[in-house]
Amino acid sequence: MSASIDIQPVAGALGAEISGIDLSGDLSNAEFDAVHQAFLDHQVIFFRDQHDLQPDAHKAFASRFGSLNVHPYVAGMESHPEILEIIKEPDEKLNFGGGWHSDMSFLEEPALGSILHAIEVPPYGGDTLFASQTAAYEALSPGMKAMLEDLTAIHSASREYSSKGASAQARQSMQAQQADDAPEYEHPVVRTHPETGRKGLYINPAFTLRFKDMTTRESRPLLEYLFAHSREERFTCRFRWSKGAVAFWDNRCCWHYALNDYQGFRRHMRRVTVNGDRPV
Repeated sequence: MSASIDIQPVAGALGAEISGIDLSGDLSNAEFDAVHQAFLDHQVIFFRDQHDLQPDAHKAFASRFGSLNVHPYVAGMESHPEILEIIKEPDEKLNFGGGWHSDMSFLEEPALGSILHAIEVPPYGGDTLFASQTAAYEALSPGMKAMLEDLTAIHSASREYSSKGASAQARQSMQAQQADDAPEYEHPVVRTHPETGRKGLYINPAFTLRFKDMTTRESRPLLEYLFAHSREERFTCRFRWSKGAVAFWDNRCCWHYALNDYQGFRRHMRRVTVNGDRPV
């Protein structure tokens, strides 16, 4: 690892801030390996002052981890469809991502990770919270782990991107489409991370509808218990954004939540999402 790279954990459960890296340039193999290992170790990593990270460089960095996703329901930049412009204008009330979720779990092959770059931030507010689903799983009792081991959950964008869903609501600077008939996919409730081998919960409040072979009503009590457990403070970290900052989180093992506490101010972020594989 380069002597100039410094990795500092930000919380006990997950998260680390990395300095000494310029994401706008071509990372050496040693630099990339250090970033990749920090990503696996800490589940979400942060970089400050990445002011020169233009769209092409943003995509180039993300491509080191895999192919890039084009969101099925939200339009990307005209010249860069892989990049979502996540913008909230001062007079808008609703933000994008304002609830606990894991990006793209509604796909047959959900996202590996998401890389968010801060272009314009409010003077206060707009923090993002993260929750380790590995830590949440490991804190469960042996009996609960045994019960969950063979359960399968149904994921879909149909609720969040329905005509009444928050993610499909009209916005001044973002174009999203409604998807009341979005497909449903089955994923294991307990997922084994394909790179670390660690087990973690793989359900989330936004896109998990119910358990396989159960009704929504039958599923609700256990899902609500697990959702409440998974967002306990001991499993979380919080990132305060600054202009030029970057966050890269592992959707395979953590949730995130974009706080909407900056009414009257503009917030502009750019997100690239790396495609993943089918959970096992």
